[in-house]
Amino acid sequence: MSKNSINHLAIIMDGNGRWAKEKNQPRSFGHQSGAQTAKNIIYECVKKEISYLTLYTFSKENWSRPKKEIDTLMALLSRMLKKETVNMLRNNIRFNIVGKIEDLPEKTREWVSTTIEKTKNNSGLILTLAISYGGRQEIIDAFNALTRANIKIINEEILKNHLYCPELPDPDMIVRTGGEYRLSNFLLWQSAYSEIYVCDKNWPDFDEKELEKVFEEYETRNRTFGKL
Repeated sequence: MSKNSINHLAIIMDGNGRWAKEKNQPRSFGHQSGAQTAKNIIYECVKKEISYLTLYTFSKENWSRPKKEIDTLMALLSRMLKKETVNMLRNNIRFNIVGKIEDLPEKTREWVSTTIEKTKNNSGLILTLAISYGGRQEIIDAFNALTRANIKIINEEILKNHLYCPELPDPDMIVRTGGEYRLSNFLLWQSAYSEIYVCDKNWPDFDEKELEKVFEEYETRNRTFGKL
């Protein structure tokens, strides 16, 4: 059995809306509760000395949701960044974004840029939010960049270096909450050999105990990367 530790944990935070519906609450209530869960898990990962945490926050496809819900999510993201920058600095967290930041509303984009700038010298957990992100679009954008650079011969290393954040290592474990068994266009290139863990609980109910189960499960995985 492998006794590796998780270096890069990636999470598809699914189920906010279903969680709210079960409680006869609006979807916005689910998103607010989900944001609090994200905060708790981030600081738990700091305690566990994880190097990289990537959270699937808002996909390219999510732009097709009702405008009211999108506005709520963008305002919530802005508030969380405004509130949590001090805590990020205190906990040595470096903030990062993967995705099309230019798609974001101006105010949200400003808070994202400000938080990246303020935390850029931190050396602890690298917290990456996947926002306006799509795995297929990332690969298409990489090929377009290679075409513009007139690079004719492409290998894995060259392509990786043209992804949105080539400095991020591939995830060791991808967690999906909400009981769904799909990647939903998340880190398609990077997940080639990632371990996958599905949790039946919706994201607002994912807590420190559930996170501990992820780490325990990872210890049982035998990672061969296609080798014997």
